[in-house]
Amino acid sequence: MADIDSALQILSRNNYKLTKQRKELLKYLYQFQSEYINVSQVDEFMHQLYPKMSHNTVYRNIRDFDRLGIVEMQTRQGVLQVKYQCDFDHFHHHHFICTNCGKVRELDECPMEQFARQLPGYRITGHRFEIYGICDECMQKFKNR
Repeated sequence: MADIDSALQILSRNNYKLTKQRKELLKYLYQFQSEYINVSQVDEFMHQLYPKMSHNTVYRNIRDFDRLGIVEMQTRQGVLQVKYQCDFDHFHHHHFICTNCGKVRELDECPMEQFARQLPGYRITGHRFEIYGICDECMQKFKNR
């Protein structure tokens, strides 16, 4: 995984000011490289540090980070979530997400070729593919109960 300096370089190259709030937001998100966190939790954390920082500012920055490839966003069960990514040596991938602990495992294979063959004449403009279940660690905990 890339460090925070990589994210700061990306922001700088794209003409974003490197404010103390953005740096603090990146530092907080950096903790979540292997699991998603609810964006509302990120908002609460930032609001504790900067009480005058608006919810819109937090959400806008996270959306900008997503657009720049610094974080990945997803909506799971109607809840917007985010995970620090910023790994540009990495390739297109999908996720297995543990419904018990939230741990995320990257999957290198993409099933889109199979779907594309079933849609001749269609132009696919994007996709998201996630598998939900219980990870091996949680399964072991359940077995040991």
